[in-house]
Amino acid sequence: MKKLLSLLMVAFALSLGADAQESTSDTTWKISGENTFLLNQSSFSNWAAGGINSFATSLVLNYDFNYKKGKWSWDNKAIAAYGLTKQKDFGWRKNDDRIVLNSLLGYEAAKHWLYTFYMNFNTQFTDGFHYDADNNRTLISTSFAPAYLSFGPGFAYKRSDNFRFNLSPAAARFIFVTQDSLSSIGAFGVDPGATSGFEFGAAFDAYYKVDLMENVSVENILKLYSNYLEDPQNVDVDYTLNLFMKVNNYISVNAGVQLLYDDNTLIPREDVVNDPGRPALQVRQILGVGLTYKF
Repeated sequence: MKKLLSLLMVAFALSLGADAQESTSDTTWKISGENTFLLNQSSFSNWAAGGINSFATSLVLNYDFNYKKGKWSWDNKAIAAYGLTKQKDFGWRKNDDRIVLNSLLGYEAAKHWLYTFYMNFNTQFTDGFHYDADNNRTLISTSFAPAYLSFGPGFAYKRSDNFRFNLSPAAARFIFVTQDSLSSIGAFGVDPGATSGFEFGAAFDAYYKVDLMENVSVENILKLYSNYLEDPQNVDVDYTLNLFMKVNNYISVNAGVQLLYDDNTLIPREDVVNDPGRPALQVRQILGVGLTYKF
């Protein structure tokens, strides 16, 4: 499945490039992207205050394929990220693992306003584990377990590429859990034994990027989802804050934090044996020096 997805992404990118070469004056493709390789390292020797030697690295591919013709627009983003970290006595563990595909088809209704239809897909590349206090690990996720596919009509406000939001009041969302041991316990909100689940609700997506000063910018990405069919007051939240500090055209210092909350995602506790888990705020932080190639 991962090989198939990779081939589809390559074929899609090639087809967009071919169309871009055939553009006319009122039909344009804008294709851009960046490849970022992050490094972070800490080392201690005879350090009185203590510390643990660590090393972390990650690769992030972030591509945009945007189309415009008359009142029609079609914005697409593909993100693939994977990272590993190593600490003394703990070995290698991953610190990032994402496959994200976003698509927004829009038709201009008024200045800055669009009628839209959106699609979003999320999953990961490899197995994810929970580690207890004794460094024993338990499988809690894997490729396509979970995977989320959501889509629906709505409307959007787009002031610029750096400030926009989209609201879909009739958004369908499918949850896939294709790993047997996870689906058997009803992980991620599917019925026990089922490999998929369905939700219907409202989705909100917002993006805002601003330059704080020369060569320093910050971006905010917010995604909200409320399931009308079950506990609509329990809103799923996905918020990411990224800080970019440019050194030159190829080197930057990147920092980021991602906050996730989904009451259908249960997080085991380290101090409880065989704990089935409970809903909890998930936090991911990253800081490192990046080697970036943009096109």
